[in-house]
Amino acid sequence: MIKLFKYLKKYSFFIVLAITFVTIQGILNLYLPNLMADIVNKGVTRGDVDYIWNVGGKMLLITLLNISSAIVATFFAAKVSMLFGKDLRSMVFKRVMNFSLNEIDKFGTSTLITRNTNDITQVQTVVFMLLRLVALAPIMSIGGTIMAVSKSPKLSMVLLVSLPIMFVAIYFIAKYTMPLFRSMQKKIDKLNRILRENLTGVRVIRAFAKTEYEKKRFEGANDDLTQTTLKVNRIFALVFPMIMLIMNFTTIFLIWIGAVQVDKGALQVGDIMAVMQYILQIMFSFIMISIIFIFLPRASASAERIREVLGMESEIKDPDKPAELKKKGEIEFKNVTFFYQGAKEPALENISFKANPGEFIGIIGSAGSGKSTLINLLLRFYDVTNGEILIDGINIKQVSQKELREMISLVPSRPIIFSGTIEENIRIGKEDATEEEIIEALKIAQAWEFVSKLPEGIKTKVSQGGTNLSGGQKQRLAIARGIIGKKNIYIFDDCFSALDFKTDSRVRMALREKLKDSTVIIVSLRVATIMNSDKILVLDNGRIVGIGTHKELMRTSKVYKEIVSSQLSEEEIA
Repeated sequence: MIKLFKYLKKYSFFIVLAITFVTIQGILNLYLPNLMADIVNKGVTRGDVDYIWNVGGKMLLITLLNISSAIVATFFAAKVSMLFGKDLRSMVFKRVMNFSLNEIDKFGTSTLITRNTNDITQVQTVVFMLLRLVALAPIMSIGGTIMAVSKSPKLSMVLLVSLPIMFVAIYFIAKYTMPLFRSMQKKIDKLNRILRENLTGVRVIRAFAKTEYEKKRFEGANDDLTQTTLKVNRIFALVFPMIMLIMNFTTIFLIWIGAVQVDKGALQVGDIMAVMQYILQIMFSFIMISIIFIFLPRASASAERIREVLGMESEIKDPDKPAELKKKGEIEFKNVTFFYQGAKEPALENISFKANPGEFIGIIGSAGSGKSTLINLLLRFYDVTNGEILIDGINIKQVSQKELREMISLVPSRPIIFSGTIEENIRIGKEDATEEEIIEALKIAQAWEFVSKLPEGIKTKVSQGGTNLSGGQKQRLAIARGIIGKKNIYIFDDCFSALDFKTDSRVRMALREKLKDSTVIIVSLRVATIMNSDKILVLDNGRIVGIGTHKELMRTSKVYKEIVSSQLSEEEIA
């Protein structure tokens, strides 16, 4: 928590204002019992009505000032906590956006979502309570103790018994709940993960009739979280009854001892009432602290999880003095080997090839041969373990990630469509694209045929994930988005898989004309998609087992020939 609180420095002025008004509120609270004692001792006992009205007016004025101070203090405390929460969310989001895929894989999507929402809300709530309650509690407890002792030292001795009991109770509550709160946050992560998997994979779940199984899996995680939460709440259920019990016993002893003192003439009734009020204020200040202890353990666990994200340094960093690319698009892999974290076998081993501007490079291989890994390395989503990747003769580690990715356009195998209009989705590829450019890109991607028939054309709304579009339509929109901007390198990562052969062929023919000056990499499992490429790379178990044109590979590569034979008939091969 303390490490996160350094981000509160920028709101020091608002914090000072909040604490100032809380202090005023506390001082005014301490003044009221004294006035009440005066009313009883000097007004009620003597029958002086004018004095009662006079002091009563002062009490009303002080109460109004007290309410005003509380409102202002609450306003500034809320402002600080909300702005602090906003800053934390922005920092966590920006940090995650700068993570390499290694760090994202290490945390997991569900926990990163929880940390940026639920965890920050917990910390934000505690900041508000610290400014409002914890700032008020010391004033009330210390000031109340001084005022109570000044009225009657003997009566105040009751605190020597009641306060230690409260301290011990709060200590044990905090000790037993902290591990439970840590466990709760992990169980919320698990619940979110299961929920996310079910929502994104609902079609697969229903297709395999696994709805009941998934319901049981969700119920198991939900029940686990519920039991932990109930365990925590059972512990906290003891807090307020226990505190009220201590307060009631304290009040009984005060009245008992006070009555004896009044009977002896050593104390006035008004003073007993004042001391009772002060001691109740002290007890209530500890109730405030106990409320904080209800939230603090969970917020501490959340703060630790937030700090883990903010403290995680990305393995992929920009150089201090980044080199500038010539923006030609020449690609060269030199003896590249790559291991995923914790893997014993390399995903890619000793990969070497060169791609020049104007060339269409096809990459083919069986599932798990390392095709997508090669693309991820080129985009520097991961850093190579050994070897180097050069663009325009410069190692990509010497170039800023922003500049590198600005010259590359990627169309992924799984099309990601965002909520909004078709036009807005296409403009992701080029912000200032004109309507004519958008239509041209849609025509090249063979998407204009269905977009033009929609009632609102490119202004048609698309739901999140493109659920109101077919797989082929989403794929074509993703291709249009990828080709609309002028880039030096274009990567099509198995993005023609949802297209029929006829549409696939028409798209590739249009791309040949549109991207003739750029370096184009087409990754595919289908031979027909890459067989007309200028150069084909054949991958097998993370190694290049063949480079050349289709005809050359049919003569020299056994693996390529097997892939072709498995997909094409003898007539088509001939």
